[in-house]
Amino acid sequence: LHSNADITYRTEESKGILATILDIQPKESSGTGGETREDKVMKIADNLLAKTPADFNPDTVASNIKRLGGTFKNSLNVFLKQEIDRLQILIRLTRKTLVELKLAIDGTIIMSPTLQDALNNLHDGRVPTAWSKYSWHAATLGLWFTELLMRYEQLFNWLTVERPKSFWIAGFYNPQGFLTAVQQEVTRNKHGWALDDVILKTEVTKMEKSDVNAAPEEGVYIHGLYLEGAGWDKKNSRLAEALPKILYTELPVLLITAQTTEKKVGRKLYPCPVYRTKTRNDLTYIFTVDLNCAEDRSHWKMRGVALLTNKDS
Repeated sequence: LHSNADITYRTEESKGILATILDIQPKESSGTGGETREDKVMKIADNLLAKTPADFNPDTVASNIKRLGGTFKNSLNVFLKQEIDRLQILIRLTRKTLVELKLAIDGTIIMSPTLQDALNNLHDGRVPTAWSKYSWHAATLGLWFTELLMRYEQLFNWLTVERPKSFWIAGFYNPQGFLTAVQQEVTRNKHGWALDDVILKTEVTKMEKSDVNAAPEEGVYIHGLYLEGAGWDKKNSRLAEALPKILYTELPVLLITAQTTEKKVGRKLYPCPVYRTKTRNDLTYIFTVDLNCAEDRSHWKMRGVALLTNKDS
């Protein structure tokens, strides 16, 4: 195994110990004076409420979707509308929980089990269970709320300004749906192509996100994928051994388009799976990206090389 594997093991072991310490600490307020748990949570709730995004207006969403070309023949606009609808549910739930939690702390309403869970988790810097059911996994409350704002910003700018030149795929509830929409869009622009015969085609560019000045002529650019278990040789555009103590390497911007048949080429390729989080299973799997490599693919398979959309979860 690579020396970084030991770092990963010890990091996960430490996280487990710290999580256990948080779980077994006393939950009651201290009677010795000073700032109580409720006082701390009240400040956190006020801070989060001030930063919570505004609701999407249904009429504004409809008019902007129409401006972008409507949903009849534009698969990505259909996807955009679905993502906005799902995020709106979470925004409304987040605001409702914070408002009711403040009222419960003040004694205006009863502290329900759901609100008690929110109080405990906010105090510990973790995501309330009610929010997790409608969102994504995040290690801390700060990371979760930052991602909420980033997801909102991407969708809001796409809706009101223009389609992104490069998409942050980690910011979608349904990344598989996004890829299907891209596949449909490319197919519809090709005469004689049938969707059943089309497969995704991926190509790693040499651009970083800041280098993207325009969208591709066909397909989409995506960014925000992180290699685990390997590094990236930018000069030769292929996999390389990870540097010591560098656990994650951001992949350059990825071009995703479609093709009718899988082209066989002479170069060596490693079919790298892409997962939402560090927990690798069928529920977190998104798709597969072919990455250039100099070694046999079995070498990288033994390294456990994968791409993650979220390296902090």
